[in-house]
Amino acid sequence: MLVLGLTGSIGMGKSTTSGFFRDAGIPVHDADAVVHRLYSGEAVALIESAFPGVTADGVVDRVKLGAAVLGKPDALKKLETIVHPLVQQAKQRFLARCRAEGRSLVVLDVPLLLETGGDANVDAVVVASAPAEVQRARVLARPGMTADKLDAILARQVPDSEKRRRAHIIVDTGLGFDAARRQVQAVVRAFAGSRGRI
Repeated sequence: MLVLGLTGSIGMGKSTTSGFFRDAGIPVHDADAVVHRLYSGEAVALIESAFPGVTADGVVDRVKLGAAVLGKPDALKKLETIVHPLVQQAKQRFLARCRAEGRSLVVLDVPLLLETGGDANVDAVVVASAPAEVQRARVLARPGMTADKLDAILARQVPDSEKRRRAHIIVDTGLGFDAARRQVQAVVRAFAGSRGRI
């Protein structure tokens, strides 16, 4: 089973690219979706214990949690020691299920794949990318986003140029989403082919 790690900086079309893999019948493990589920499930009590007052009605309040850890490296590390093992367990369950189903190709959608060293655990890295001006226009169109917020986010991410350098495959979403879909379909044909069940 070939494991592709999909990543991309904010506004580069990673989530859309992930959707194109799903549309092509490829199982996708979405790390962000796992965290969202954990924040309304098994991680709630652990997070409340570590950061009292950040949950309400059995759900983690992401705004309150953000305020509790933003700019506080020790607090962020404490949160990561709670959440990361649970995310890893979910990923391992996903991979085991896909192997049991005889899948030939799967995708791990991980926003911080390169930042966390996750690229060492995949067979190939796929980077969703677009020109910087396209990225900025997309992100600044989001509600509540400002240029300062965008710059702060980008400062915490591996630069797009470095992601592109480390990629095995680049999906250029700057050419439009129809073109990006065709690129994903070409990847699926190249890697999944007709071998086994997709």
